Amino acid sequence: MQGLSGICKHYKDIQDVPPNIRKYDDGILMTDDAWFGVTPEPVANKVALHLAENVPASKGILIDCFAGVGGNSIAFALSGRWKKVYAIEKDENALNCAKHNADLYGVAHQISWFHGDCFQIVKNELATLGLYSVIFASPPWGGPGYSTSTIFDLTTMQPHTIGDILHSFRQITPNVALFLPRTSNLRQLAEESHGSKKLK
Repeated sequence: MQGLSGICKHYKDIQDVPPNIRKYDDGILMTDDAWFGVTPEPVANKVALHLAENVPASKGILIDCFAGVGGNSIAFALSGRWKKVYAIEKDENALNCAKHNADLYGVAHQISWFHGDCFQIVKNELATLGLYSVIFASPPWGGPGYSTSTIFDLTTMQPHTIGDILHSFRQITPNVALFLPRTSNLRQLAEESHGSKKLK
């Protein structure tokens, strides 16, 4: 294993593998990108709980705009908080993985799947749900380089900047929750969020 950084983990025994990624042996499907992009299960569950506790009861629909292989969408469905979860993913392979994974967790029936660009789908197909919805977005951060930044510049996110994301989604609902690097520039986030409803 020469040349690997301390960020990389190698497990010699199944007992050393964290429980949150053992379900892979049960048939979980992942794309190559998902290995570094999927929200770890304990984190996804914590995010789902946090939203469930902080969102007004009148908001019964969760729209997951960058669903990937389903990590967050599945956690939202498992929380039992939402009447319906809508999951949007533009990568067809990732979406197929997400559907399969949701089935393994027993929540496929609680999630409606959309293949395509989340900005267009939210605007053209889900806009009428805005009054009852919270939009959740765990957008691409632009690759693993974010982990080396002391303060992550949200204007450098690729392929969508924080401004692009908030401007588009706030036209549907002021209730937007973002999953961003912990080192994100909070001043930039505050400036871009000005005038929107804040979800703690």
